[in-house]
Amino acid sequence: MTFRISELTSLDPDAVLDDLEPLREVIGSARVVAVGENAHFISEFARLRHRILRFLVERCGFTVLAHESGFSEGFALDGWVQGERRDDELPELAEECIASGLARPAAVREMFRWLRARNAPGVPPVRFAGIDVPGAAGSLLPSLHPLAPYLDSVDPAARRLLDPAVDIATGIAGTTQAASAPGYLAMDAARQDALTAELSRLADRFDALAPTYLDAGGRAAYDLARWRLEGARAADHQLRGIAGAFAGTALPAAATSRERYMAATVGWWLDRLDPGERVVLMAHNAHIQRTPVVYGGELQVLPLGQHLDRVLGNDYAVVGLTSGGGRTAALHPDAEAGPYGFRIQDTALDPPEPGSIEAALAEAGAGLGIADLRAARGDGAGPDRIRLDSDYLATPVVDAFDAVVHVPESHVAVDLGF
Repeated sequence: MTFRISELTSLDPDAVLDDLEPLREVIGSARVVAVGENAHFISEFARLRHRILRFLVERCGFTVLAHESGFSEGFALDGWVQGERRDDELPELAEECIASGLARPAAVREMFRWLRARNAPGVPPVRFAGIDVPGAAGSLLPSLHPLAPYLDSVDPAARRLLDPAVDIATGIAGTTQAASAPGYLAMDAARQDALTAELSRLADRFDALAPTYLDAGGRAAYDLARWRLEGARAADHQLRGIAGAFAGTALPAAATSRERYMAATVGWWLDRLDPGERVVLMAHNAHIQRTPVVYGGELQVLPLGQHLDRVLGNDYAVVGLTSGGGRTAALHPDAEAGPYGFRIQDTALDPPEPGSIEAALAEAGAGLGIADLRAARGDGAGPDRIRLDSDYLATPVVDAFDAVVHVPESHVAVDLGF
């Protein structure tokens, strides 16, 4: 099987963008274009995604960067890229917003600095939008804490539902789901169920008393508070699923709550943007792919890309990033490794496995380039796996992605600071 491969000339975010023009045909008129990566913390992927963002903003008119980071936390970082607050506050804001440390590579923070510099007075701004559950499901508190002042202004009695939920959530709060799952698993079942019940009762009160809330605080404040609460509920279910996976008791695809919320949050933003605005969505390949995530022969999740594809159809385009060789960041759960609950192992990549997209691109002599996969779709053949960190994820690649950008060698960023 052959793919149309267009050579790229540079990874430099500041380089001339002409070589990226083949992406224009791949994405067409899609309103949401997802740009992935096969592993986090990779220097080449961070620089290339910055460069692709520049192309989509400067040449295709995209106006929003949606990111695999907390919805509730993202508003502070959005303010920063719009020129608010001090320039030197970026590391702290990025750390708070992107709880799993995805902003640690300097190249990612440089992308945010480019947005801030670009959003000068008189230039149509590009917004930042978080789409994830709070704390990457590590803590419900970033979504719950802002609800207190809102409820004080519209329904003080509802604090009797919020405050117990905050109390329970405080006891298990961490930086990621990997860090918090052990604490959740250690919590007795009655307390787990109490957290879920209080959040459910509060959501029902929001919905039942919506006319009162709207009269007291307006539509925008209600919608924001309600979606923050929905994020906390999704994080609660996600954490329950992850803890169950640790204990071997989880239902199949139990970790889909987070994916459903991320996809719905993209919809939340689309509903509030002008019809002509377009969104760049950055997340891991395994989040954005159109096909179910199957690993080790078992269904793991229905990813946000599958949800978005069902809703958006041709308005959703998917561009994965992968590498033929070099090194990658293998992530291992490890409560003692640091604040994120995982250990990053700088790992050499084996040669591409037969049947992988990486092997197909190597056979085609691909270097740094864009492989357009669309023409190969629908014939039942093609690569059946794509790199996932130091392993592979089984999926019909030409159905999962519209294009794959290939980097000959990848390397773990040297400035992670974990």
